[in-house]
Amino acid sequence: MHDAFPHTLHAELDAGLRQLGLAPALATPLLAYLALLDHWNRSYNLTAIRDPRAMVGKHLLDALALHAHLDGIATLADLGSGAGLPGIPLAIARPDLQVTLVESSGKKARFLREAVRALPLTSTRVAEARAEALDEPAAFDAITARALASLADILAVGGHLLKPQGRLLAMKGARPYAEIAALPPGWRVEAVQPLSVPGLDAERHLVVVVRA
Repeated sequence: MHDAFPHTLHAELDAGLRQLGLAPALATPLLAYLALLDHWNRSYNLTAIRDPRAMVGKHLLDALALHAHLDGIATLADLGSGAGLPGIPLAIARPDLQVTLVESSGKKARFLREAVRALPLTSTRVAEARAEALDEPAAFDAITARALASLADILAVGGHLLKPQGRLLAMKGARPYAEIAALPPGWRVEAVQPLSVPGLDAERHLVVVVRA
């Protein structure tokens, strides 16, 4: 299906992968995922972005900008995964990473299960549940969320999933000073890292939160 994408899209993804220090060979499974997303999006409204070219930067490369910050992480829960972002691109780039895609919407969870089956992503599973209802305490090295909620809200619904030394890897736009100031007791910011996303002319930051 992804063979129908224009050559320029392949080239932009290849260039972006190189800028992120990732193997260009990843373009093939990433475009297979993009083709699935493009196909299902016509009926299921999984993402507001409809143009596959825009999806390369705003979805694929944006998610993969997190790749360089996964050292020491073996288990990752992607909360409110939606269309599988950032979880699926990270699972493609890191096949050794045990990824759990947490999504409460039935139609989105159906898409995620089909993507995991079709790609295939043998180290990835789908948990059709709200994050706060996921009964897997202290199961993950890291949780992540992309445009889900404030830092405090993410911790309220997903903090129980983290191991004692676990980390919240929150993907944000501009540096979220107010959210950092509003962190609940027992949590602290370990780092705020600017993220450089190839082809995306917008501020992006990774906020790393750990237990105090």
